[in-house]
Amino acid sequence: MKTKKFSNLAIILVSAIVLTFASCAKDDLNQGTADPSSLEQLSADETNVESVLKDAESDITSVMSNNSGSFKSTSWRPCGASIDSLAIANDTITIRITFNGLTCNDKRSRTGKIELKTKVGTQWNQVGAAVVCKFIDFNVTRVATGKSVKLNGTKTIVNVIGGHRWQVGTLITSYVERISGSMQASFDNGTNRTWNIARQITYTGTPNQYILTIDGFGSTGNYQNLVVWGSNRQGEEFFTQITQSVVCRQACDWDPVSGIKIHQIPSDIKSATITFGYNANNEPVTGDECPARYRIDWQRNNNSGTNFLPL
Repeated sequence: MKTKKFSNLAIILVSAIVLTFASCAKDDLNQGTADPSSLEQLSADETNVESVLKDAESDITSVMSNNSGSFKSTSWRPCGASIDSLAIANDTITIRITFNGLTCNDKRSRTGKIELKTKVGTQWNQVGAAVVCKFIDFNVTRVATGKSVKLNGTKTIVNVIGGHRWQVGTLITSYVERISGSMQASFDNGTNRTWNIARQITYTGTPNQYILTIDGFGSTGNYQNLVVWGSNRQGEEFFTQITQSVVCRQACDWDPVSGIKIHQIPSDIKSATITFGYNANNEPVTGDECPARYRIDWQRNNNSGTNFLPL
């Protein structure tokens, strides 16, 4: 009888040990599994939204330049948009641009409004001239994919060294803007993203062959050279630094031909290094070749990998 009880106890102990080891092995396996999808999504979202904002910012500064800061003339308008209201309150002048059509390159369809505010008498070619831009349900749909993003938020654009963008290569050698603020992006699948912006853009080159260089000037905590930071679609806090200036060429429809960004999500100990300037064969572009893809090298805990994503 005692022998039978001992055998049953032994079986129970062995089973418990097996289950314990199986559970530990399962835990180890889960800890070692790395899913780069959130990093890839973060990178794709930023590439998409930055491209959308570059178009909008170009329209905004063109409106400022062509109207000399007074907005008395509405003969010049961005593609697919109209200037539909004007008001002056105290020392501030306001203009509202309403979008309802395609961008100049026919790549995106836009609806919604951007409201601009600046001081009365401001001339955009002045050093330090600034305009506050409020995005109101600014919805942009990419024609090629049908994917859309809606932007709301406020940011400020400052003309750092003066002059006009269109003067580069003729009257001036460079034109610099600093853009700061906070935005919220709502995607067509119901997810959202919020982030802060600290982006400096520099135009050089010659007419029709302009070069746009992007750098980050934000900082928080131990992070420097931040271009954006905030909360991604999964609600994770992220930080994006530019460690090598991102260069875009007008001849390539302003797609990035070189540069390096680093995305970091500290709560999940994961990061991704984004290297721009790859063709459709996942090879670095050379000469005047335009890019089609970018490289993402991701890392999570002890796991890592490399993928190529389309621009």
